[in-house]
Amino acid sequence: MRAMTVRAPGQPLVREQREPAPLARGQVRIRVRACGVCRTDLHLVDGELPACSLPVIPGHEVVGVVMEGGERFAPGARVGVPWLGWTCGACEYCTSGRENLCGRARFTGCHVDGGYADEMVADERFCLPIPQRYDDAHAAPLLCAGLIGYRCYAKCEDASSIGLYGFGAAAHILAQVARADGRTVFAFTKEKDVDGQRFAVACGAHWAGDSTEAPPEPLDAAIVFAPAGPLVVAALSAVRKGGRVICGGIHMSDIPSFPYRLLWGERRIESVANLTRADGERFMQLAARVPIRTSVRTYPLEQANQALADLRAGRLEGAAVLRP
Repeated sequence: MRAMTVRAPGQPLVREQREPAPLARGQVRIRVRACGVCRTDLHLVDGELPACSLPVIPGHEVVGVVMEGGERFAPGARVGVPWLGWTCGACEYCTSGRENLCGRARFTGCHVDGGYADEMVADERFCLPIPQRYDDAHAAPLLCAGLIGYRCYAKCEDASSIGLYGFGAAAHILAQVARADGRTVFAFTKEKDVDGQRFAVACGAHWAGDSTEAPPEPLDAAIVFAPAGPLVVAALSAVRKGGRVICGGIHMSDIPSFPYRLLWGERRIESVANLTRADGERFMQLAARVPIRTSVRTYPLEQANQALADLRAGRLEGAAVLRP
């Protein structure tokens, strides 16, 4: 099979021909049809996720067809493979509904090979059915941008106004979900990013502006998707008393110091780590009900390095998707 592999941090992906991995009990072999390119993949390639195992095939927004193995899905079934690839099932986190915090968890495209390839092997317990209304390429971003965005969104609880800092793959999905739920969405982009702000409004944002701007009204909650610590302070300045700031990235630059008055008034800062299978099931049910329009740019598998470069440079509206 063909694969694009991370062999050393800070180096481009290497194109390889590999023998398919052996199949163990409880696993399925999947023919990859599409794999989204996530900012987490960029952090992995750049060496910012040192806990990952190298060499590794990245990719955790996988849509494919079951070829063989397992019992949960029949051959030919279309499934999605997300970031969470395995948990121990026995620790205090796994047994209390918080498997996303399992200390022995293994993540797709980080500890086990992912979807930047023709084929992959996955634990069938962590695979998800994909709503039929989405084709392969447009379903791929749902597997991480959608799932992590949804977990962040759930932590906003009953907030009626939500700010989204960093309007990329996750935010463009979440803006549509929040709008469908009757919430007011404020989008914050890079300074003077007129095209990005226009895209945010097209995705359902009621207002879009620079991340340095104050919103036209105080926010009930804010979600920070961009990996820039100073945006946490900006978001904290924008939320009203009792508001919350949710940090949705796996990696972020340091949060600078800020005056206590920004936190006072029972505001709070909280992070989101990974996802649970329950998150995946709930979000896919929502995606079947709400017609989410994912904006994608497709690339052949061999152009994975170009897709990562375009993501790093901010040349994407929505998400990049590899098509083996």
